[in-house]
Order: sequence, then structure tokens, then C-alpha cells
Amino acid sequence: MKIDILTLFPGMFDSFLSHSIVKRAIEKKKVTITPHNLRDWTHDRHKSCDDRPFGGGPGMLMKPEPVFEAYDELFAKKKKAGFRFIYLSAQGEPFSQKKARELAEVKHLAFLCGHYEGVDERIVDELVTDEISIGDYVLTGGEIPAMAVIDSVVRLLPGVVGRAESTIFESFTQNLLEYPQYTRPAVYRGLKVPSVLLSGNHKNIEAWQKSEALKRTLKRRPDLFPPAKKA
Repeated sequence: MKIDILTLFPGMFDSFLSHSIVKRAIEKKKVTITPHNLRDWTHDRHKSCDDRPFGGGPGMLMKPEPVFEAYDELFAKKKKAGFRFIYLSAQGEPFSQKKARELAEVKHLAFLCGHYEGVDERIVDELVTDEISIGDYVLTGGEIPAMAVIDSVVRLLPGVVGRAESTIFESFTQNLLEYPQYTRPAVYRGLKVPSVLLSGNHKNIEAWQKSEALKRTLKRRPDLFPPAKKA
């Protein structure tokens, strides 16, 4: 997979790309991730990427010129069916594990990190294929949401996570939260691991895990269950 990031603050990604799963994915050549500074496509001495919105209103908007010109140079001639241009926005589609799996099948992703009051709407209308929100709250910019989405997608690429089956039983994968898990010691400060997990009976363990996942989901996220049909 190839991932490009259009941002005003490429340095924010230095640490993100140098640690944990994302770093290992890059080292294994499962993905290439390249941040690009949008100011490289400006033409004034101040390298301005924002301006006041027409019609008034608070704050500033990201100008269309740097984004369109960066898009033309980086993607327009290479764009194929397996390409998505993603804008991180509080107004976008709520991000989910289902969306992460969908994006993990795409060969080339590009992320646009907004700032200020957002971007000129012509960018969204003409270039963006996916507008994604990571929650009902507002952040200073799209860099942190981009990192969250990239991390979620990259770990689903084949060969990135050590044991592929570990991604199958995670929260939201089967529309359920993950069951409780324990490790050694079996007793700590008088707190015991459920005896079924020490039994060695894999059938009983699997049944317990499914039951606990259902109970946890019902208690914490009942919205994940489909609404009951009326008789």
C-alpha cells in the first residue's frame, strides 16, 4: 500500500512513523507513507495556505490553490481505480472498523489534513472521495485523525500484525466488543483469573468468551445490536 499525507505540519508525523506497528509495516515494505507540506505548493513569500471566507464568519479557511496543485502534481496522472482521497473532517462519515477493512483493500490512499475552520468546499466537491470523522468533537487539525485512521488501516494489511488471527477477534470486528482477557499470574492480590480459562477445555473457553463479549457489548455499547423487530 502507498499512503500520502497532505498537511501543513509534516513534522507531526515524525514520531508516528518511527514507532510500533506503523514503523514495522514500513520496515517490512508493506506500506510506504509520505507526508507532504502543502506550503510547497504556495506562490507568495509568506507561503499562505489560508484566507478569510466569503460571506464573513469567524476564522480562516484553507485555500483551494495549494490543495488542487498538490493533487495535480502527486495524484492526477497516477490516479487509478485503487485510489482514495480522504479528507478528515468533523462533518464526515463516522470512522469504524468496517471502514478500516474497506480502506485496507485499497492500493493507494491520500489524506488531506484540514486546519483553521476547514477547507474551501470546492476541494471537497471536486477531489475528495471519502470524508471521515473520528468522533463528535472538534480538533485543531486533521493530523491526529489521519494518524488514527492510518494506524487502524495499516495493522490490517497482510503480514503486518504477527498473528493474523489476532485482528479477527478484536472489538467491533464481529460487531461485538472484545471479551475480557487475563495473563499470568493466575492469582494477584487475591484477584483470580476465571477458572474456565485455566481449564484447558477449548470448547468451554470459546463459549465463555462469546458469552462475555455479548454481555460486555450489551452493557457498554447496546447501540451495536440491531433494533428488535416489532411483532
